[in-house]
Amino acid sequence: MKYFIFFLLLSPLFLSSESLAGWRNVEALYRGYCAECHHPERLGSIGPALLPENLRRLRKPMASQVISEGRAATQMPPFAQDLAPQEIQSLVDYIYQPLETMPTWDMEEIQSSRIIHIPDVELPKEPLHSAQLLNMFIVVEIGDHHATVLDGDLLRPIHRFQTRFALHGGPKYSPDGRFVYFGSRDGWISKFDMFSLKVVSEVRAGINMRNVAISGDGKSLIAANYLPHTLVLFNADDLTPIKVIPVTDEEGKSSSRVSAVYDASPRNSFIAALKDIREVWEIPYNSEAKILQSEEAKMAPFAIRRISSKDYLDDFFFTQDYQKLIGASRDGNLGQVVDLDQGRQVASIDIPGMPHLGSGITWTWNKKRIMATPNLKESVVSIIDMENWKVIKRLQTKGPGFFMRSHENSPYAWVDVFFGPHRDLVHVIDKNSLKIVRTLRPAPGKTSGHVEFTRDGRYALLSIWDPDGAVIVYDARSLQEVKRLPMNKPSGKYNVYNKITRSSGTSH
Repeated sequence: MKYFIFFLLLSPLFLSSESLAGWRNVEALYRGYCAECHHPERLGSIGPALLPENLRRLRKPMASQVISEGRAATQMPPFAQDLAPQEIQSLVDYIYQPLETMPTWDMEEIQSSRIIHIPDVELPKEPLHSAQLLNMFIVVEIGDHHATVLDGDLLRPIHRFQTRFALHGGPKYSPDGRFVYFGSRDGWISKFDMFSLKVVSEVRAGINMRNVAISGDGKSLIAANYLPHTLVLFNADDLTPIKVIPVTDEEGKSSSRVSAVYDASPRNSFIAALKDIREVWEIPYNSEAKILQSEEAKMAPFAIRRISSKDYLDDFFFTQDYQKLIGASRDGNLGQVVDLDQGRQVASIDIPGMPHLGSGITWTWNKKRIMATPNLKESVVSIIDMENWKVIKRLQTKGPGFFMRSHENSPYAWVDVFFGPHRDLVHVIDKNSLKIVRTLRPAPGKTSGHVEFTRDGRYALLSIWDPDGAVIVYDARSLQEVKRLPMNKPSGKYNVYNKITRSSGTSH
């Protein structure tokens, strides 16, 4: 980015340490070195948005290193030779300052951001590889913002490609598994073709985005934003925007960030979790929506059905039929069970701490359906009777966990110990006895997390969250290691079949 030299020639005092005292000069530094790629208002362009909400995964010392040394395999160059250390530090401090006013990202900006890399008419009709689509995986490597396509039969990578900055939330598959939709923290949605193994189109839905969901009929896509406070609907085929929905209360006085949005396929609707309003939103996406067959039949597709809640609900778990959702209260000790048909809370659950309900799973135990959820604050897995919503057992672990996974064909449930001094451990729970039967330490000193199974449940794949990490393949019955696939801080792994069939052993 040497083209910024002209700016320095016009400002001979610009590099003096005295000139760094005022914000005007720091802003000038930003305009000169950062604005062209990251937007004059720090909202992101070619490069990611430089706002505190978007930089939570990037600590200040690392941000300083990135400015100094650049970032490999991206367009970010090093500036250590152009900027003094105090100038770099001033830029770091500046980009972590919140904006004074809420930024906007409306239909015009969304539409103009849309990119078609490969027109539909040029896409192949058959896969250009020999892997079986329904047993393929996408592995997100957050260490260098890449993703790997994995053949689940041969248990080997077949393709690796660069993603947008800081993917957030799991990628979502189209109902037939052919297309994958990625959502980045910077608001970019990327549509990837599993036949050609190429990104075919992209659009930017917001400035800070939480996740995306695709409708059960494969026609609509929805994005949940932190910045601005909106939900955005798209045509899933070509990512053309359909509608921007401001997220406000009924009076329009208060607005809210959207924690997440989910596809409730059996209901033909989307469900949105709101961060700052005590409501759950249900948004029907076609005429078959369950709520349109009821007393609310006058609702149109994409209209909003508001369900009041007693507390702010950040994290959801759904029953397999999507009739009920379980929401975690942000500061309380109770989970709320909301009946979506009735539109009201019907029970509460004694789950203190911070249960990670989005990672909850279910299975049949003693002829009844139970669910289990790890906890982000407490060293416990809560096991809950889904008939009376009572806690059957609080299973003590070696530390707070993040992800819990199983498979219909597996006798075991896996839960990591993601936080604390024992983060290199993972527990294996017998689903019949409800006891920990094995504790593994796959890579001493390195964080273990996020298990996903192959389509048939024969193998369990676990991530080592480290730049020098790996996906470790285990025999899901003997619990013996089969092989290691080196990767750069792999996080989630997403099996096509398990996702599109809404396996009870994985998140939806």
